Amino acid sequence: MTRYLSLYEDVKRKIIDGIYHYGDKLPSKRVTAQDNGVSVITVEHAFELLQEEGYISTVEKSGYFVTYRESDSFAVSEKIDGVTDRSVYRHAKTDTGVTHDEEISFNIYARTVRRVLSEYGEELTERSPGYGCECLRSAISDYLYRYRGIKAECDRIIIGAGAEYLYGLIINALGRDTKFAGEYPSYPKIYKIYKTEGVKPELLHLGDDGIESEFLWQTEAKVLHITPYRSFPTGVTASAAKKAEYLKWSVEKDGIIIEDDFESEFTPSRKAEETLYSLDKNDRVIYVNTFTRTVGPYVRAAYMVIPKALEKVFNDKIGFYSCTVPVMEQYVLAELIENGDFVRHINRVRRKRREERK
Repeated sequence: MTRYLSLYEDVKRKIIDGIYHYGDKLPSKRVTAQDNGVSVITVEHAFELLQEEGYISTVEKSGYFVTYRESDSFAVSEKIDGVTDRSVYRHAKTDTGVTHDEEISFNIYARTVRRVLSEYGEELTERSPGYGCECLRSAISDYLYRYRGIKAECDRIIIGAGAEYLYGLIINALGRDTKFAGEYPSYPKIYKIYKTEGVKPELLHLGDDGIESEFLWQTEAKVLHITPYRSFPTGVTASAAKKAEYLKWSVEKDGIIIEDDFESEFTPSRKAEETLYSLDKNDRVIYVNTFTRTVGPYVRAAYMVIPKALEKVFNDKIGFYSCTVPVMEQYVLAELIENGDFVRHINRVRRKRREERK
């Protein structure tokens, strides 16, 4: 781990553990650099990450202050010395389309297809296991652990033809009588899918860093569908404190969270976005992501990671379903991940977005 990430993790842990409290001023960059034996630039990079995720805010000519707190009200949108601790439109965009320059190179994809056809031949005509081919689930498991901080055994990864299909599997597994809720406003197609499946989700109003606490704690829903990285169309991103609140809600209300992590790989931040799944210690989060955004819209493949506590429920309720993604496409995706092309592509887009923000 690089020095600025190590420092970031150290300060974040001190904030979460209450060593640094809400409103506390952090030691200056120079003092922090001296105490940790690093450069001031390293401290600046670490503090930038903490600020992006809502742990701290900077006040001009005064320094850095802690803006994260886990309280009963989770009132994280207050101001410290006139500075709001969270920006509503941190990642705001007005569409969810994929621009061509953010798709993986067609030449890379075509080369990978040829390699897979040549290497595996008739093996590609075999039927896929219900949850997907082991090679792809294994590649996803390794990728999530190395680059997203998510520990997921292959048996808990399910492949499907798009996130929309996976939503249907989740509804079938958890039951149509279960009460669902989600963000408002949000991507309309999500709720059209729910209604088509016989579920009418309750819509919970978004504030400037996630679902407003008043609505979250009043809902009787047992399943919460959220897009913590960047909700469409508002561009709202959940702060660190809001993520903690979501997880607290799941425990106190005996609820399940569906974390729709669309597009978060392309964060312009210097580190990967922190997922609810990686923060969850109580088996309450179902993680959903898609290759449609990170590879291209021509790839109809997505995956979800189910928590260990729900493994038996999913096996019993949907374990008999056939995988809806062709075997060859699964092998191609596995190869893209394993040979590094997938990660190199993501890093290229992230560098491009960082340049655009300057």
